[in-house]
Amino acid sequence: MEAVRPDGGERGTAAPRAEERPVPEARVHFRVTRFIMEAGVKLGMQSIPIATACTIYHKFFCEINLDAYDLYLVAMSSIYLAGKVEEQHLRTRDIINVSHRYFNPGSEPLELDSRFWELRDSIVQCELLMLRVLRFQVSFQHPHKYLLHYLISLKNWLNRYSWQRTPISVTAWALLRDSYHGGLCLRFQAQHLAVAVLYLALQVYGVEVPAEGEAEKPWWQVFSDDLTKPIIDNIVSDLIQIYTMDTEIP
Repeated sequence: MEAVRPDGGERGTAAPRAEERPVPEARVHFRVTRFIMEAGVKLGMQSIPIATACTIYHKFFCEINLDAYDLYLVAMSSIYLAGKVEEQHLRTRDIINVSHRYFNPGSEPLELDSRFWELRDSIVQCELLMLRVLRFQVSFQHPHKYLLHYLISLKNWLNRYSWQRTPISVTAWALLRDSYHGGLCLRFQAQHLAVAVLYLALQVYGVEVPAEGEAEKPWWQVFSDDLTKPIIDNIVSDLIQIYTMDTEIP
């Protein structure tokens, strides 16, 4: 993908960390999914198509070795494919130009020369490869609709003052968005992810659900019967690891 990455390297490569730090593969995927999200926003993609693009990317590299293909070419093809899956179609030219500006801030759009057409063909061919590798299973159930439902229910549950003085809703949506930097979307059920980000948002601001101590089951189990506290803890731990990487990677 020389037309986009003139140095042939990855953006913001960080120095090796101690053993307790996230594994190198996770750090690489963090950088690439950050690119997907930022490019998606600049392309005017909605939250669901961006989430689908990240999920396609993560799922592809669950099947393929990390060094088998150019990561950012796969990311660009993921954006292109997600636009089709979620019916928010994008032009390859726009994807290429946004990607080019991402790696070359302030630069002019690429000329329609041989390099451009080679890159365009690479995106299309990579999309076909990804469809075959993923066996055309590129539709996903995202946590977004569940989180929306849970937020509405919780808003009616909490007192109005607690809800208005703390940005629980904004924080929960931000946590859900950031979870796509890692592979949480593949490791956990959509309902569990939605409840876990809401649980963490409440913990961050110290908000307690009324009458939780007297209830037969915790509030989060009311939303999802098969959810357990260890699952929530695992999701929260993975989110913390993502934010740890965010502080370390420029």
